[in-house]
Amino acid sequence: MPELPEVETVVRYIHPKIVGKTIQKVVPQNNYDKVFATHTVRQFNKLLTGQVIKNVMRRGKFIVFNLDRGHLLIHLRMTGRILLKLSEDDKPKHLTAIIYFKDKSSLYFKDYRKFGRLYYYDSLDYINNKLGIEPLSKSFTGDWLFKNLQNYKRQLKPLLLDQGFIAGLGNIYVDEALWFAKLHPQQICLSVSRKKSDILHSAIQRLLQTAIDNQGTT
Repeated sequence: MPELPEVETVVRYIHPKIVGKTIQKVVPQNNYDKVFATHTVRQFNKLLTGQVIKNVMRRGKFIVFNLDRGHLLIHLRMTGRILLKLSEDDKPKHLTAIIYFKDKSSLYFKDYRKFGRLYYYDSLDYINNKLGIEPLSKSFTGDWLFKNLQNYKRQLKPLLLDQGFIAGLGNIYVDEALWFAKLHPQQICLSVSRKKSDILHSAIQRLLQTAIDNQGTT
């Protein structure tokens, strides 16, 4: 499943190629209208047609397209992939949506399991309120992690996987970070020492940055 580094890799790949493009239409594929999570197909096109992509960024595991008005979000879920062109190996039956641009280019959403979704929001308030801190941001400090771990009687791994606590982490990087810090996944959060918390903090950031530098793991 794509986690923070994999989603960041997608964002960095598509950013220079689609920023500035004008959306002509968005079309679900293989009669899979459920790919649009927040609106109907008709509503999605009414909202997006003619909109210019101003920026592409990541928030947690979401790919965020900042538009003239509002935001288009894509969540890859388990098997979603973003393609700018199709190869002979890309079977049409695995496509769930295509975004057509005014310049005749396209963005393809390929998803074997069909769990990935597209969303439209007028603002990012809903997403920002739902998601926790970004683990590569300046706000994610050793002090922040230790202080917040002390607020929970939950087991360590489930909390680290909670997107409302830290956004973007998944099984791969949480397991590795816990291993580096020599912390048991079931240890209760408030029992983690400051020393172990600092090691965990460092491991999370190092693992994520290394994975981004290597264009992801999954």
